[in-house]
Amino acid sequence: MALQAKELSCRIIEVVPGVGQFNIFRLSGQRQVPILKDRDNVISGSSEIIEYLEEIKPEPQLIPSNPKEAAQVHLIENWADTTFSNAAKKALLKSATLNKDLRVALLPNEIPSSIKEFLGKLPCEAINEFGSLINYGEDSSLLKSLKNLSNLVHEKEWLVGNSLSVADLAVAAQLSLIKFPTSSGEVISGKGCKGLADDPKLKNLFTWRDQLELYLLQNSSYMM
Repeated sequence: MALQAKELSCRIIEVVPGVGQFNIFRLSGQRQVPILKDRDNVISGSSEIIEYLEEIKPEPQLIPSNPKEAAQVHLIENWADTTFSNAAKKALLKSATLNKDLRVALLPNEIPSSIKEFLGKLPCEAINEFGSLINYGEDSSLLKSLKNLSNLVHEKEWLVGNSLSVADLAVAAQLSLIKFPTSSGEVISGKGCKGLADDPKLKNLFTWRDQLELYLLQNSSYMM
């Protein structure tokens, strides 16, 4: 999303667990995505990538010049990349253990159809023990945070200041774990975490996310 915001073209490579992670480690010494390779430069970590993009292409600015607004942006970005991200992943995992269609839809395209069919037929009871490891108390905390975000974007277009910032991008990226956007593809678009993705009080928040994606698409160069 940051590359779209900066109107930079790129080639996106999906990382398949296993071999894909090995290739990432060989390239960068890191085991986790995102990784950005720009000629001979390899940058890992979302915050580090943003800083690099701000340096090589200052406009449009994603980190405000105003110190107070910049601090707010960094706080929201850090929350989105840590607390929000962890809670969203756990909520998605729990939903996948209870919903076979979502479980299959989340599998990479490289997974053979026979394995997908087998996993889809597994009764929920067989894998529900994974869901039981999740702290259900976190659900209410996540819902509260999402409602606060929904109220915030109802009042203003951007989370901080009067223009797009890293704060918007970081939050929007994690919202895609709660409810998958149209850009996720026909198979998984609209699916998400039961009780969150379908909560009418959060409809405004997902509409904001979708409008942000549309804004980036309309204002960016091609992405492959």
